[in-house]
Amino acid sequence: MTASVSLLPSQVTEGQGPGMAYRIEGQLVPVLHLALNGQMPVYFEHHVVLWKQPQIDIQLMRMPGAFKRVIAGMPIMMTQAVGYGEIAFSRDSSGQVFPLTIPHGQSLYVREHQFLAATMNLTFAPERIKGVGSMLFGGQGFWQDRFDAPQGDGLLWLHAHGNAFEVMLQPGEVIDVEPGSWIYRDVSVGYGQQMYGLKTGLLAGGGNIVFNRFTGPGRVGLQSGYYSPAAGAEQAAGTAAAVGGAAAALKIGSKLLGG
Repeated sequence: MTASVSLLPSQVTEGQGPGMAYRIEGQLVPVLHLALNGQMPVYFEHHVVLWKQPQIDIQLMRMPGAFKRVIAGMPIMMTQAVGYGEIAFSRDSSGQVFPLTIPHGQSLYVREHQFLAATMNLTFAPERIKGVGSMLFGGQGFWQDRFDAPQGDGLLWLHAHGNAFEVMLQPGEVIDVEPGSWIYRDVSVGYGQQMYGLKTGLLAGGGNIVFNRFTGPGRVGLQSGYYSPAAGAEQAAGTAAAVGGAAAALKIGSKLLGG
């Protein structure tokens, strides 16, 4: 095997980021603990907060592409933690939480429903990728967030279903990945889809199997317990039921949401 594959850390006891210290602990449903020094806020989807100290202020933040996130079945409101003190985050799912550094001037694509938290010096925008293998749109594509680091090195925390691995692809090196099992990729990594026809016999029918094809150079994150279409469908259904209220919220708070 030529690709460099490594298991990402599942426990961090003394992590350091811009304006904060952090630790990651827990075996089944891991928790991210942040100790903020008041200099760098962090932003996150509002439902992932586990606990916080009273002096930490939770605020609504400006967010581009709010309506796009409604369509994608993702939360339309992003919140931020400001101040000095501790706060903890966890997704309601077993798996692995891990940190990623995005160096100044670089970017990263993150798959839908994998984001946990990020430092405020990272910007992001949702993008839809058309093609086969959708989790939410019946095979018509999927959504990803692009994170950019225009103001120094930024820190991003993601949640993997199962264990998280990183593949480092060399220039021109290719790997085919089951569509639900990738988490992130460098913007330098090319993306495409590869479809294989399956035949079961002369008089029998056939089918297709689809892989996401990534071409180096750059990093690709993988998860062993890949994203469940049933979970995505359930979340999409809940989002559809709330679209009326979401539309009203967007009209009332359009300046705050920036969408």
